[in-house]
Amino acid sequence: MSAIPSTCPSCQHQMVITQLTCTNCNTNIAGYYPVSPFAHLSEENLRFLENFIRYRGNVKEMERELGQSYWTIRTRLDKLITEMGLSAQPQDLEAQRKLILEQLSSGEIGVEEATQKLTNLGKK
Repeated sequence: MSAIPSTCPSCQHQMVITQLTCTNCNTNIAGYYPVSPFAHLSEENLRFLENFIRYRGNVKEMERELGQSYWTIRTRLDKLITEMGLSAQPQDLEAQRKLILEQLSSGEIGVEEATQKLTNLGKK
């Protein structure tokens, strides 16, 4: 089954549900039905949320099972919270610095990209 489109293909604004239909008797109900914040999540964040629930929020177990670092998981959780429109505590600079250095160490990013990210750290 395909997912409900969350954004308009023409203007990219958020979509809402305006009609519900019974699959048994074809009763139709029209109205304005806001969509759950979960319906607007990207596939990547949905998969992350599923794993987060699967491991009951145990980051240590997620680290072990998914082969990701604490800082990577924490960053993805912050992105998920932000995408859902919930208020997330901003990451402190030290946590961001550790993530960049860990990405460099694991080979996810190169020296040049790490240098640029560290230079831009805290600038917004």
